[in-house]
Amino acid sequence: MSKVALFPGSFDPFTSGHLNILTRALTIFDEVVVAVGINQAKRGFYTMSQREDIIAQATKDLKGVKIMSYDGLTVDLCKELGIKHIVRGVRNMTDFDNEQAVADANRHLDPDIDTIIIPTAQEYSHISSSAVRDLLSHHGDLSKFIPDWVVLPDTI
Repeated sequence: MSKVALFPGSFDPFTSGHLNILTRALTIFDEVVVAVGINQAKRGFYTMSQREDIIAQATKDLKGVKIMSYDGLTVDLCKELGIKHIVRGVRNMTDFDNEQAVADANRHLDPDIDTIIIPTAQEYSHISSSAVRDLLSHHGDLSKFIPDWVVLPDTI
């Protein structure tokens, strides 16, 4: 029986920090489902299909990665897919506090689903999707923020 985890997020766009968390999660799990969700609190920069394409580019050489989109509660998706582990990445204590609160809520909704919090490697701790979107808006250098081989589409 393989160990499967869900790595949910808006991934708008998928960054080198996300790739770091995913790569490290693959050392724990046989398969990681990258679930691109809709965050009602954020205005989307890229369409859902563009985000899925960016992730496919970033993970093209990784085995055990599946990509999908969803709309709804993450725990409901876990139940639907029969997944018992959620992977989340954190850059700092603020991220940790937020992720801990979400993990506690998810555990209350379904006590059989555990959240695994992975701190990002230090060299990626400055990277956020918000920073990448800001760089994109101002035509900044993205080389230290997204994987080298990823080509981002024009913004919508």
